[in-house]
Amino acid sequence: MMLSGGMAHAAFGGIGMGYFLNIEPIIGALVFATVSSLGVVAIKEKSKASADTIIGMFWTLGMALGIIFISLTSGYPPDISSYLFGDILTVSKMDLYIMGVLDCIVVFIVMGFFNYIKAYLFDKEFSDIIGINIKLIEYMVFLFIAFSVVVLIRVIGIMLVIALLTVPPAISKLLTYNLRNIMGLSIIFGLLFSLLGLLLSYKLHIASGATIIIVSVCAYIISLVAIKLLKRDVIV
Repeated sequence: MMLSGGMAHAAFGGIGMGYFLNIEPIIGALVFATVSSLGVVAIKEKSKASADTIIGMFWTLGMALGIIFISLTSGYPPDISSYLFGDILTVSKMDLYIMGVLDCIVVFIVMGFFNYIKAYLFDKEFSDIIGINIKLIEYMVFLFIAFSVVVLIRVIGIMLVIALLTVPPAISKLLTYNLRNIMGLSIIFGLLFSLLGLLLSYKLHIASGATIIIVSVCAYIISLVAIKLLKRDVIV
């Protein structure tokens, strides 16, 4: 969760850079998120600092750079609310193309390296012993998170991206401990929450990103209570 939040806020620096250089802000966000994810891994390997400490530094650095870039941008200050809190209506064709490419990259690489990623996530030391290049896998995992953050920024925003990256897997873990099933269920839950949130935001005329998160959190609470009640009934 700390990593996804750090990458999301680091990406804000890229959004500010995009406005300053007059390029697509989402491309700037992708550059900053990618560089930040690689930087966290590189610094973590070469220093004794914890990953959370390094992520926290990139988190604040990205926000600070974003603010500076925006303050230096000529003309009227850009409206960045859609990047902070999300707005499905502001998603452009360019955003969709970038999202599609990043989705394909993540899906195909995860499918090809699934067993290696699984081994790394469950036992990093054992994976190293049996000859898996854990440095490469670690870089890949951090990049996947950076790509996922960029995909979600325009839909739910930087401030809310952590929830949609954590709630679907949390609900999935209530149902199964199989990693492949958790990933599959997380995708399904993420789609359902997004569609339901968009529908409710349209009907109620409220912000789409915030609605998606409210739906996700409510679904987790309902799932948690339902599973506990079912377990209690079984025990009784």
